[in-house]
Amino acid sequence: MQLRGGSVALRARSRWYFGIAATALVCGLAAMAYSLAHDAGIDRLAGQLRDRLTLSQHAVESEIERFAYLPQVLGEDERVLGLLADASDARVHEVNAYLANVARHAQADAVYLIDPNGLTLAASNWNLPSSFVGHNYGFRPYFTDAVEHGRGDYYAVGVTTGVPGYFLSSRIEGPDGLLGVAVVKVDMSPLERVWAEAGEMTGLADGAGIVFLSGVPNWRYRPLFALRDVDRDRIETERRYDGNDVFGRLPLVNALDASGLTHMTEEGAPPLAMSAMLIDPKGWRLFSAMQSAPVRDEARLVAGVVGLLTLVCLLLGLYGYQRRQLTRWKLEQNGVLERRVSERTSALAREVEERKRTEEELRQTQDSLIHAAKLAALGRMSAAIVHEVSQPLSALDNTLAAAGLHARNHAHDKSIASIKVGRDLLKRMQRTIKSLRTFSSRAKALPSEPVVIGQSVVEALEIVMSQARERKVFLSFDNKAPSALASVNAVRIEQVFINLLLNAIDATASMGNGQITVQLRQAGSRALVEFHDAGPGIPDEIADQMTEPFFTTKATGEGLGLGLSISRAILEDYDGALSFSPAPGGGACAIVSLPLAQHSARLVLAE
Repeated sequence: MQLRGGSVALRARSRWYFGIAATALVCGLAAMAYSLAHDAGIDRLAGQLRDRLTLSQHAVESEIERFAYLPQVLGEDERVLGLLADASDARVHEVNAYLANVARHAQADAVYLIDPNGLTLAASNWNLPSSFVGHNYGFRPYFTDAVEHGRGDYYAVGVTTGVPGYFLSSRIEGPDGLLGVAVVKVDMSPLERVWAEAGEMTGLADGAGIVFLSGVPNWRYRPLFALRDVDRDRIETERRYDGNDVFGRLPLVNALDASGLTHMTEEGAPPLAMSAMLIDPKGWRLFSAMQSAPVRDEARLVAGVVGLLTLVCLLLGLYGYQRRQLTRWKLEQNGVLERRVSERTSALAREVEERKRTEEELRQTQDSLIHAAKLAALGRMSAAIVHEVSQPLSALDNTLAAAGLHARNHAHDKSIASIKVGRDLLKRMQRTIKSLRTFSSRAKALPSEPVVIGQSVVEALEIVMSQARERKVFLSFDNKAPSALASVNAVRIEQVFINLLLNAIDATASMGNGQITVQLRQAGSRALVEFHDAGPGIPDEIADQMTEPFFTTKATGEGLGLGLSISRAILEDYDGALSFSPAPGGGACAIVSLPLAQHSARLVLAE
């Protein structure tokens, strides 16, 4: 008894130790997987940022190099040299016009000429309120660098216009030394638009660390990192970002990590990983950032999968161990085991045989249902084709008869027109047959698109016009919603309109000369197309039967009673409806209701 109690306690301690070891193993492997996946994700993110920075660097350098030659070329022009030698009004006017022409063709923001004292003598914007002429820019580094070193470049906010730009300058030499400085101002904001449209968090900071170009508007004129006092003094002296508070905003990061990614976090914003590179020799820093949360989420997912797989493997191992223990015990009970195995094998064999038989019956039933569905679809298609083709064939017969009459009367123009109408009817029948072929299957409906309802009505009127004219029925269309759109198939919706028009013509012609009025209007979020005829009207006792299949009020052989049924089915495919009511002044009114397309409703409201 004591031995058995000791065995139970030993097994309990073993299970406890196994649980601790399994937990440690799962957590350890999950942590290792997280670390490896996170490092791999960071490396991949760093590679993407490097590629983006390389492309952005080429774009920035290309934008600058487009204008690098221009200041020196301006300094070699005789008109510019003449103005610097003699600043007469005539020369100033001539050089102003020349600089305006250069700026327009080079697509530069501004081109201007400064004398040795820093005073602007001529500029491409001389005739604008923000003209540079008469302003002194001797304090700007691009002027002092050009005077001292021959060339200068500088990015700043214009003190005159308040518009930022990149300034390129070149010293103009004369026989006696310095004559002046030629300056070109370049608008680099297109780079910002490209970055913003591409959804890239890319920016460009000057040597002091002030971001002056960025695809993220909130980053512009913000320190990339903490500014040094000497940089603060220089920015204030040069009035580099005049009118913008660049010192009162927090830096994006504390410091840049030159060896890899810099992580930045802001309150209310997702964490970002930033990479930067220097653009020599200007000392600019091109940087780009991407969200780092996906890397963390992916690492968590990998860790979870590894932990789960480890747990599954442990459970499978435990299951295998227990199964071996159970098998050993069963082998000890060999006689009972053989009997139970035999009984279970027989039961399983019967169960498998029963399942196979059931599956075979199920397959046969499915085949029968599919075959019945195909037969029903073929029957629906054949009925629709007979009805939809009979009307255009009748119209084609009348059209060809008219063409023959015109030919006998030597009215060639009318004959050609009638033949063209006949060809159009043939094409219409082809489209109708193709449409009915697919209409028979509700699962494969014709594609829908925004269709101008009024245009479909007009096309339907054109098709039935010859038949109406022959039967002395006048057609009119009152379009009160010309811009109404419905998401339907144009061919199928025209079939509906043609069916209703032909029925209206038959009803109106039976009463003698008459008129059919079609009215399109908008009622809330739906479009209503009303067909008013001058026929005998619809008795109340059959109004509810009008759209039932094979119901017709026509004589035998004149109709199958499928037109309105098919029309209703087509409309229901597009969430539409077909109804009938007495027409004012006698006759009947068929009303087609269709939901307006969403952008159709906006278009109607805008009008």
